[in-house]
Amino acid sequence: MSTEARIARQVATRTQDPKWDEEIELLARALPPDLAQALHERTDPRELLEIVLDLGREPEARVPGREVLLADHPVSASDLEHVVNNVGQFGDDNRAGIERTLHRVSAIRNRSGRITGLTMRVGRAVTGTGEIIRDIVVSGQSILLLGRPGIGKTTMLRECARLLADELRKRVVIVDTSNEIGGDGDIPHPGIGRARRMQVKTPMLQHAVMIEAVENHMPEVIVIDEIGTELEAAAARTIAERGVQLIATAHGQTLENLLINPTLNDLLGGIQSVTLSDEEARRRGTQKSVLERKAPPTFDVLVEIQDRDRVAIHMPLADVVDTALRGPLLTPKVRLRTKDGRVISNVDSPVVVTPELPPAPPTPTKPLGIFPYGVSRHHVEQTIKELELPVRVLGNLDGAGAVLTLKNHYRRRPDSLRQAESRGLPIHILKSNSVTQVRDALSRIYGVDRHDEATTRALAEAADAIKAVKSTLRPVEISPQNAYLRRLQHQMVAENELSARSMGKEPQRRLRITLSPEEPA
Repeated sequence: MSTEARIARQVATRTQDPKWDEEIELLARALPPDLAQALHERTDPRELLEIVLDLGREPEARVPGREVLLADHPVSASDLEHVVNNVGQFGDDNRAGIERTLHRVSAIRNRSGRITGLTMRVGRAVTGTGEIIRDIVVSGQSILLLGRPGIGKTTMLRECARLLADELRKRVVIVDTSNEIGGDGDIPHPGIGRARRMQVKTPMLQHAVMIEAVENHMPEVIVIDEIGTELEAAAARTIAERGVQLIATAHGQTLENLLINPTLNDLLGGIQSVTLSDEEARRRGTQKSVLERKAPPTFDVLVEIQDRDRVAIHMPLADVVDTALRGPLLTPKVRLRTKDGRVISNVDSPVVVTPELPPAPPTPTKPLGIFPYGVSRHHVEQTIKELELPVRVLGNLDGAGAVLTLKNHYRRRPDSLRQAESRGLPIHILKSNSVTQVRDALSRIYGVDRHDEATTRALAEAADAIKAVKSTLRPVEISPQNAYLRRLQHQMVAENELSARSMGKEPQRRLRITLSPEEPA
């Protein structure tokens, strides 16, 4: 038996492992046999996010927080060709798939069109993600989903389609441009339930297929992923005017993103400048030239997906947009899904998640909107999530109650900071763009998570251990702490470009700080 045949047989026997379900196994089988074997031996399929193959570089699998090398030799042209021959056909968007799965394979090409890299992204149908907005979905209202890439917009979209088609028995048609909702191939993935799926030949034709779906197939609901052009926005408006429920995603993370996007603000009704009479301007207490909504919004509800278990809901959208054009944006209602599956709606105050140090609820005078200027939005959102603060991260000064910025930005006094000062907004200056600095600032602003003696002692010990690791190049174990304090210590270690892992069992669980993840225990 040849070496290749032997490896292929070993890979095939891996399907007996219950962790390797059929869909993940189909992804593995698209790889050359030696890489498929390494994938089985070195990764847990439940953690696998994507596989990256770049010509001339070592192949790697990505799991949360790290990369796993699949071979010590670089990817060859024949490796790439093997994968290309074992997946579906690449479209104009350089995407392909694997039939009856939700995996996506994206190609990188050189100037002559030859493939020099592949990203094999794992797709999973996760049930239950739509429960957090179930009542809105079944009400028949049109819903627009926003959120950063990878946050789960398409997953929630797919679950909404299944819910409407299977449980409410509605006629649902999915316009699937990139085959991410229903998977590759002519037979859609069972994750969409009874919903029908229309594929799109090229992304440039998405708007035409949207209209075709309404005219030819009598849907009660149309589901669309990634509305991104003016033609698609116009097609969505046409569909809504025909009384069809729309559930879609769009390019953007927040309502503010759409308001300032000239291509997509038509989804919100469009924005126009209107000149008021002197009397009307005095009555409103505004300038004579104001911004107003041109038409009813295409959607009734806008949902910002802030995390897989946390959403902010703007509804009714027409009233929200009108208010935003006249002044500060209304604070949306927040919904949380707890670990036991319960949905907590209309959340206006922090949820206590750490009994050791319960956060004190902020007073009504605390800002409900934070504008980070030059500070990582990700760091701010991460801290808000950890402290469970009822606050939104804004993309501009409108609606902001405070500004976070860095010392060097503040010294230069850019227009945004000068405007903040003229409005009387408090500006909080951070020493560095780090999670710790952001956390300290928000803790001061909202009066939560004040460092008690135990916290100060734990962080000081971590700081001493970091210095010791850097000077001696040897790992250091520190005293046991609770989960909350270990998380703070982990953040401090990461900011110092070292590695740490928790060891032992509660209540003796502690950090071991090392130079790198490969440091032996």
